[in-house]
Amino acid sequence: MRIAIAGGGWSGCAAAVSAVKRGAEVTLLERTDMLLGTGLVGGIMRNNGRFTATEECIALGGGDLFTLIDKNCRHRNIEFPGHKHASLYDISTTPAEVERRLASLGVETVLEARVSGVEVDGGIIRSITANDRNYGGDVFIDATGTAGPMNNCTKYGNGCAMCVLRCPSFGGRLSLTGLAGIAEMDGKKADGTTGAMSGSCKLLKESLADSIAEKLNATGVAVIPIPPELKEDHLSIKACQQYALPEFKDNIILLDTGHAKLMTPFFALERLKKIPGFENARYEDPYAGGRGNSMRFFAMAPRDDALKVMGLENLFCCGEKAGLLVGHTEAIVTGVLAGYNAAQYGAGRPALTLPRSLAIGEAIAWVREQMATAEGKGKKYTFSGSVLFERMKELGLYSTDTDAIRQRVADSGMAGIFTLTV
Repeated sequence: MRIAIAGGGWSGCAAAVSAVKRGAEVTLLERTDMLLGTGLVGGIMRNNGRFTATEECIALGGGDLFTLIDKNCRHRNIEFPGHKHASLYDISTTPAEVERRLASLGVETVLEARVSGVEVDGGIIRSITANDRNYGGDVFIDATGTAGPMNNCTKYGNGCAMCVLRCPSFGGRLSLTGLAGIAEMDGKKADGTTGAMSGSCKLLKESLADSIAEKLNATGVAVIPIPPELKEDHLSIKACQQYALPEFKDNIILLDTGHAKLMTPFFALERLKKIPGFENARYEDPYAGGRGNSMRFFAMAPRDDALKVMGLENLFCCGEKAGLLVGHTEAIVTGVLAGYNAAQYGAGRPALTLPRSLAIGEAIAWVREQMATAEGKGKKYTFSGSVLFERMKELGLYSTDTDAIRQRVADSGMAGIFTLTV
């Protein structure tokens, strides 16, 4: 059984781990020269309902990457405005750990492999092309994400902000689903315009005042009030609506992921340098973080609750490609399911749909339903805040009681379902 995955972000890596554990031969194609995509500058885990989803996935038997992340956290059980019991992984050590984990499992990782063509025959993908080489397979997974390419960042955002996705060097994102001829969907901002802007930047910690850097190192969080005349309001354009709270407009909120994660889509550098402690501030990602950020939520795949792309027999999807789901936790849990179901298909076994009695199952099903409506396309969904977290609480799905979460998974009949049972 051969499975080829396009996209080496968190979801693609999770899909690779899940599929290879089911006995598949897995090839992971990544457009750039590094794995994890936006996870290279992210780092926030277990905040709010993400704790529940993480522990559910572990109880389901798909916790490999969550265990790896937990071992690479700089800070655990921290709080910042609107968010509790968060962990912050180290953005320097975690990617290398993921690479080593994939290699130890026998995943073939091909870097600088931008997918540019798809061979489809009778609704079945036969092969995909990357850098003039054909990769055949029995099953394929689209984990190409929804960010960019540059023309979208220019048309719907503030231009290329020179982010970690590095389209000028490696070429812009291409969609496996789109190349196969399937019509895709775009997300909307609150005002109805297309796409959404990535919600945070990264500052060099050494460019900040010693007192700020020391606080970040010690506690993981620094909250610095912004003088009224220097405030900027970018809350409505953020992909990460869980951080669209007044506190994020009134304060500079920094999180320690190795560098200083600045929780705003962008902030004019001239204004930032007028805030005490930021006189020498310098952006690490995106380089033009004073003007803008990457644009996301273009070209999402129509899919069912098993994450199979509608209109093709042997294509599954995960991460943002599976809908308006925001965050690394969301990417990982959908990747685990997509990898599992791709292997199920390849082995001639039925696909798995997670029950809605679980937070993960509810999120996958509810987001699909919401994206069928005009109003739903204008929202973003994450376990850590906004409308999905509120729904979790309303349905009694949010919990930080690990034993209770494990029991709920067991009661659903799904305990250990993702473990090797071939």
